Amino acid sequence: MAIDTSQFKNGLKIEIDDDPFTIVYFQHVKPGKGGAFVRTKLKNLRTGRIFEKTFRSGEKVQEPDVSETKMQFLYADGEQLVFMDTKTYDQIPFSVEQVGDAKQFLQENLDVDVLFWRGNPINIELPQFIVATVSECEPGLKGDTASGATKPATIETGAVVNVPLFIKEGEKIRVDTRTGDYIERVN
Repeated sequence: MAIDTSQFKNGLKIEIDDDPFTIVYFQHVKPGKGGAFVRTKLKNLRTGRIFEKTFRSGEKVQEPDVSETKMQFLYADGEQLVFMDTKTYDQIPFSVEQVGDAKQFLQENLDVDVLFWRGNPINIELPQFIVATVSECEPGLKGDTASGATKPATIETGAVVNVPLFIKEGEKIRVDTRTGDYIERVN
């Protein structure tokens, strides 16, 4: 099915040159001279690379054969990460390269969306936030309370997150998986 540039929105999946992409950012531009156009930032769903592309207004692109399935992360086995379909119990291995930066936030039994393109798994999408236990961090020093002061803390998945000085080892925190930022302490 063809998609017109007037239907572009953030998160829309399109196919260009036989590759699936998602629109990260778009802007309709109507200059004083010449025809209108749409400026976009696209993320390749197979490689994760982001690039900019400009489309003429009214230009059509194809909709990719993409589907999402809820799956659960089971375990890491060397260079393989194994996910299980929560309905059929089928297990699918992913390489560490396929998962990319998302690996640093994977916890056992974490529900993720696995993206399939033409029937083959190509990428995973993490939930926006995860709750993780701080496994290692230095104690905050007394009197070191300048506003907004942070310290690095390692969470149970191995990712390093900058947290406020009052956070201690063993506490649970909420982390934004898109940016890797500390959000709040969880009781």
